[in-house]
Amino acid sequence: MNRFMLSSSYPRDLPRCGQVLGPIPGRWRVEASVAVSIRDVAQRAGVSVGTVSNVLNRPNEVSADSVTRVTRAIEELGYVRNDAARKLRAGISATVGFVVLDGQNPFYNDVVRGAEDEASSHSIAVLYGNTDQDPRRERTYIDLFHEQQVRGLLIAPYGDVTAHLGRLREAGIAVVLVDRFSGDGKFSSVSVDSVAGGRLAVEHLIETGRDRIAFVGGPFDIRQVNDRLAGARAAAENANTPASLEVIATESMAVEDGVSAGARILARSPSDWPDALFAANDLIALGLLQSLVTDGRARVPQDIAIIGFDDIPFAAAAAVPLSSIRQPSRVMGRTALRIVLEEAADPDSIPRQTVFPPELVVRSSTVSR
Repeated sequence: MNRFMLSSSYPRDLPRCGQVLGPIPGRWRVEASVAVSIRDVAQRAGVSVGTVSNVLNRPNEVSADSVTRVTRAIEELGYVRNDAARKLRAGISATVGFVVLDGQNPFYNDVVRGAEDEASSHSIAVLYGNTDQDPRRERTYIDLFHEQQVRGLLIAPYGDVTAHLGRLREAGIAVVLVDRFSGDGKFSSVSVDSVAGGRLAVEHLIETGRDRIAFVGGPFDIRQVNDRLAGARAAAENANTPASLEVIATESMAVEDGVSAGARILARSPSDWPDALFAANDLIALGLLQSLVTDGRARVPQDIAIIGFDDIPFAAAAAVPLSSIRQPSRVMGRTALRIVLEEAADPDSIPRQTVFPPELVVRSSTVSR
């Protein structure tokens, strides 16, 4: 497995991982921007940006007419290719960094595994760091990978790190967001439509006859949590039958947060219990399930149904098999790794947003078998 686990408290006086994996050749000064962009060339030549990129990188795959038009446009506009960034990437170790916000969540482990599967076919090693939902650790990892001049960085961000990521890209390091849609389009991203996933979960609960639903999750500065809640609210508001949706906040997205939330629910009078719980992820859902099963007063799903998000391997193996919204984790990792390598090879490529549809997986926690 081509994975190296890093610690955010990496001592400054110890050898850097770049020195361990192989020496980094001489440094280059990288220009952050150029006066004329590849888009300007495409517009002048009357071709697509992709065609210009092919002329620059794979001219044998382009018609002679297109090569002539693009070459003429380059000469007329004085376009200068950003070869400094290309040379920087050619001299660094064959490594890609991957920063995740919760290393305890099997979902992210599967995403990293997918990235590793793809990386192995390119003789690339994946350096992996877990921020544990700590913005300071997140910035530390970003700075560390910047120092190591990795070929590219995959990141499932926790905080607002746009400025930090921008500095990496200016230094010639490709960046792809994972499990987070790039709303401003500044970076490529690979994600699942979490709003659609939240809507799918609550629509399923309503279809099974539930009308007092609680969303359990947090913290709400995580974009995915907000998106899943937004989808849940939309489903409740647009339901053909009346359905209420309350929010039960958690401090993080771990099993113990689900256990704690379950205890708070069970402390109410049974008449005030919700009849369905939609958890922001499967770990919270498993904690809720553990709390309810241990207490024994509320039957799952007869009294309270539970659905999670991610469809981690443990979901199907729970005491009551857990319904969930599936994300194609391995495919997401492979796709993100492929994109970051493509962008590392072509710094003028336009950021792209890859969004996978969520999938409802129904098990015994929402429907009696």
